[in-house]
Amino acid sequence: MRKILFVIDSLNSGGAEKSLISLLSILNFKKFKVDLLMFKPEGLYLPLLPKDVNVLSPSEIYSSQARGIKTLIKGGNFKELFIKIKTSVFLRNPYFKKKYHTSQISWKSHSKSIFQIDQRYDVAIAYSQGIPTYFVAEKVKADKKVCWINTDYKVAKYNKKFDEKYYVQYENIVAVSDINKKVFTDEMPALKGKTCVIYDILSPNLIKTMALEEGGFQDNFDGLRILTIGRLVDLKGFDLAIEASYRLKKQGYNFKWYVIGEGSLKSKLNKMVKEFNLEDTFIFLGTYQNPYVFLKQCDIYVQPSRFEGFGLAIAEARILEKPIVATNFTVVHNQLVDGENGLIVNMNSEDISNGIINIIEDKCLRNKLYLRLKCESVGTENEILKVYSLIES
Repeated sequence: MRKILFVIDSLNSGGAEKSLISLLSILNFKKFKVDLLMFKPEGLYLPLLPKDVNVLSPSEIYSSQARGIKTLIKGGNFKELFIKIKTSVFLRNPYFKKKYHTSQISWKSHSKSIFQIDQRYDVAIAYSQGIPTYFVAEKVKADKKVCWINTDYKVAKYNKKFDEKYYVQYENIVAVSDINKKVFTDEMPALKGKTCVIYDILSPNLIKTMALEEGGFQDNFDGLRILTIGRLVDLKGFDLAIEASYRLKKQGYNFKWYVIGEGSLKSKLNKMVKEFNLEDTFIFLGTYQNPYVFLKQCDIYVQPSRFEGFGLAIAEARILEKPIVATNFTVVHNQLVDGENGLIVNMNSEDISNGIINIIEDKCLRNKLYLRLKCESVGTENEILKVYSLIES
């Protein structure tokens, strides 16, 4: 039985986290003994972990980050206190912020204080870029190492020179879409030969079954429901969605725009909603283990992102045959053909609102999108065979 280690930051809501849960849920545990290391063993999807997965305790240096400065001083943890302060200073320094990604700054500060994992693995997998990739490269002993790229590497603005010495230590690099692979290998041409594509695992039957469970919208609203799913961070473009919502409201449309997700920008976005007088129109619902009941009940799905690694929520909306409006981030063309199975619009609030209006007003367009989505094959369960091939080769 092969021993496999997966490493990820946490299981908070996000595409990479949901993708890992989907992968582990269909993995053959009769063939593989699986350990999972999360630097923060928490998150929305933690209860969904298969019982066969052995969750490792995180390194002490990572658990210490959750403690405040006063607690560290009181406990005499001055080494951890120094690291915490140094990292905080670097993360606020405009020079370092411009030159390095935040995960690179954190790793530079913490890496020397992190011990290697004692046991050796047949395969170690870093399931996202950034700290999991650096950790597996430097701190894990394994016969084979594999890492996942599930973001637009160019737009994410990682320092390529910093990353190169880590990526060369991997036998395989997995991108989650063809365009995602091209973006990465254009930035890292020397790694093209070891980079392959494995799509995020999606089960249409599971999603459709979960979409029929109890729950969903509870406000008895009888107008148009728009939905967006994603972390509340700048890259997801929620500021554009709020502006687009304001434009729609000004034109008299009877709608509510709902958001499923949490994140660091929540207070800022709430303030923006108030400034536009959209408290009764733009609604933050929080996070749900099963967002599919909401997706099933909405009328239009909108993805206003500035970039995505793949766009898992778009794929889920396609499975549930929802009209989709998405901005023209790089990898959107991997899933949508404009005017055929969705609308691709420019990355601004005016074009987002116009795309929504086109779907509302044009019945022929809605029918065309629905018929195309109805006959599409979106399921990717067979991608697990590619995962097995990487593990067993």
